[in-house]
Amino acid sequence: MKLDRMDRRILQEMQRNGRISNLELAEKIGLSPSPCSRRVKQLEESGIIEKHVTVLDRSKLDLTLTAYIQVSMDRHTPDRFELFENALADSPEVLECCLITGQAADYLIKVIVTGMDHYQEFLLNKLTRIKGVSGVQSSFVMRRVIDKTELPLDHIR
Repeated sequence: MKLDRMDRRILQEMQRNGRISNLELAEKIGLSPSPCSRRVKQLEESGIIEKHVTVLDRSKLDLTLTAYIQVSMDRHTPDRFELFENALADSPEVLECCLITGQAADYLIKVIVTGMDHYQEFLLNKLTRIKGVSGVQSSFVMRRVIDKTELPLDHIR
């Protein structure tokens, strides 16, 4: 699907407010409601809009500790990576898991927990028990300087 300026405006507004009504969206971007609705539907059907989510306040849910964990694996084989990825898939603490390059580690994981006790539980009873994990190095977030969910869309003309 080729995107134009109007699609970009729709996506920008929807990233800012996923609960915006079609009428409000149409008014903000300068379209009538029917064409606006059709465009949103096309964006959803094409997979550009994957899903609609609600962003929660971490601190109000007592999720106050965020850690970035670099994980090294003992072997670099597809089956070892698949085992690791499947083992983490059901961990609610894991917000992101990326296979990376350019570091001594193989994976970078973003974890959010209620505190150091919860982190220790995750590390010792889940992460380091996964077959193939040979090393972990953790960094803890002291303050979130930039924390956004909106993707940059300026390249869409």
